[in-house]
Amino acid sequence: GPAAPKYHAPSNQFGKASAPSSVKTPGGSQTKVVPIASLNPYQSKWTICARVTQKGQIRTWSNSRGEGKLFSIELVDESGEIRATAFNDQADKFFPLIELNKVYYFTKGNLKTANKQYTAVKNDYEITFTNETSVVPCDDAQHLPSVQFEFVPISDLENTPKDAIVDVIGICKSYEDVTKIIVKANNREVSKRNVHLMDTSGKLVTATLWGNEAEQFDGSRQPVIAIKGARVSDFGGRSLSVLSSSTVVINPDSPEAFKLRGWYEFDSEGQLLEGASISDARGGSASGANTNWKTLFEAKSENLGQGDKADYFSCVGTVVHLRKENCMYQACPSQDCNKKVIDQQNGLYRCEKCDREFPNFKYRMMLLVTIADCLEYQWVTCFQESAEFILGQKANFLGELKEKNEQAFEEVFQNANFNTYEFRIRVKLETYNDESRIKATAMEVKPVNYREYSKRLIASIRRNAQLG
Repeated sequence: GPAAPKYHAPSNQFGKASAPSSVKTPGGSQTKVVPIASLNPYQSKWTICARVTQKGQIRTWSNSRGEGKLFSIELVDESGEIRATAFNDQADKFFPLIELNKVYYFTKGNLKTANKQYTAVKNDYEITFTNETSVVPCDDAQHLPSVQFEFVPISDLENTPKDAIVDVIGICKSYEDVTKIIVKANNREVSKRNVHLMDTSGKLVTATLWGNEAEQFDGSRQPVIAIKGARVSDFGGRSLSVLSSSTVVINPDSPEAFKLRGWYEFDSEGQLLEGASISDARGGSASGANTNWKTLFEAKSENLGQGDKADYFSCVGTVVHLRKENCMYQACPSQDCNKKVIDQQNGLYRCEKCDREFPNFKYRMMLLVTIADCLEYQWVTCFQESAEFILGQKANFLGELKEKNEQAFEEVFQNANFNTYEFRIRVKLETYNDESRIKATAMEVKPVNYREYSKRLIASIRRNAQLG
């Protein structure tokens, strides 16, 4: 299970403060406060003074015995810690009243043996709130330990095992719209939203929020988000899932959050970084924050494409060679078919896939180009739209040109050389005639965004300068 959270040692500035030994109940009588460590199922009347170090979201459940809702909290005092859960009416009553990291007097509740499957809290018992439970804020509580996050740098998550429970903090670099999915287990609809967090390592990770947290999240001002107890997933590289037991704090009042905000806004270091997503190894959106920027050397040295699934990356590359031979073919004119047709030598062209003969055909491009950057080169296959973009002409025009004016056709290829573009590339190991090699395909080719490119170069220079 996950490591138990550590807590700040009690502050010395308050001398030897200890929990108030008694508290006045609403009726005016005095009630003795007992330490968490002394709680057991044989006590009926007790009061503890404890800090809330974790607060989960409200969850619904449904089984053969009915349905309901619950939420859980973790409590700590100087003697130890304990988990408490509120169901149904108590969940509705206490959820809006109890705040993370605040201190309360908790009076009365059922104690039962803890289910260790659901918690890493070090206590043999746990509390269930009842109709008689009362929760009263405690203002005199500086002596109590406070929750402490053990933040893992986002870059370290790449080597963190699947299903590990971690604490993470990052700037919300970007976020996605809420989507609805159906949970197979109970056929219920639930909301989810992906947010993309970046820290000073320059790496991005995708974290998934669920339910109300997903619906109410506002990332428009790029807040700092701290997540306690997120689960590491290996979906698309490494990503995080926020559990019902996780705690999400927006713009926490902590030194780590202030440092992150300063790095991002005032040093402008973070804003210069595009960020390389560790949640994006299998591709995904080609838009800014999630683009997996690499040099061609990095792509080769990181063995991209050598796994079971294809890898995707983006690079800035210059076209240094184009292979004219067999760069286009006569294809089926049907809208959704690009298969090569067979010239029947009678004015008709046959498509085996469609099992039809046509009086015409369309030209399709399959252009092999060599691209290079400052360190490495790569053969890339460019299909229709990518090839047309690089050559600056439509395939049908080029087909006619090839037949009617070979010299003009040559010039199109000469003019296409030594132009620089942004490439989105798919790499996959393919085997042909018992020989395995990486096949690179251009998924998208577009002009270089020199402003963003310069930002990435500046950030790279700064990172390398720090290494030096």
